[in-house]
Amino acid sequence: MNLTVFVELRFWLLVVFSLVLPVGIYALLLVTQSISRMSVMGFGIALVLIAGVDVYLLQTLASVAKNTPSLADDAVFVSELSLALYLLPVVYGGIGVNLVSHVLLRHLTEAEKRFDREHPDD
Repeated sequence: MNLTVFVELRFWLLVVFSLVLPVGIYALLLVTQSISRMSVMGFGIALVLIAGVDVYLLQTLASVAKNTPSLADDAVFVSELSLALYLLPVVYGGIGVNLVSHVLLRHLTEAEKRFDREHPDD
C-alpha cells in the first residue's frame, strides 16, 4: 500500500486524461484549417470517452485516498475540493457531445436538402 495516491499510476493517468489529451485535441482543432466530418466526430467521441475515464479515475482515487495515511490526498480527493475536479470531465464531455451533435445536425440538414431536391413534389 502506498502512503499517498499521488505516486500511483492512476493519478498520473488522471493527469494525462484530464490535461494532456484534451489540451492536445483542442490545440489540434484550433490549428487545423480544414478537417473532415469523421475527424470532428472522432474527436468528439474521444472527448466524451476521456470524460468517462476521468470520472472513473476520480472515483477510484477518492476511494484509495480514504485508506492512505496522507492528509494531502484526502484534501484533494475526499473533501469538497474534489467537486471542482469533476468540472473538467463535465466540460470535456459537454464539448464532445457538442462536436458530435454538430456533425450529426449538419449531416441531417444536408440529407433533408438532398431529399427536397430529389422529391420536389413531396
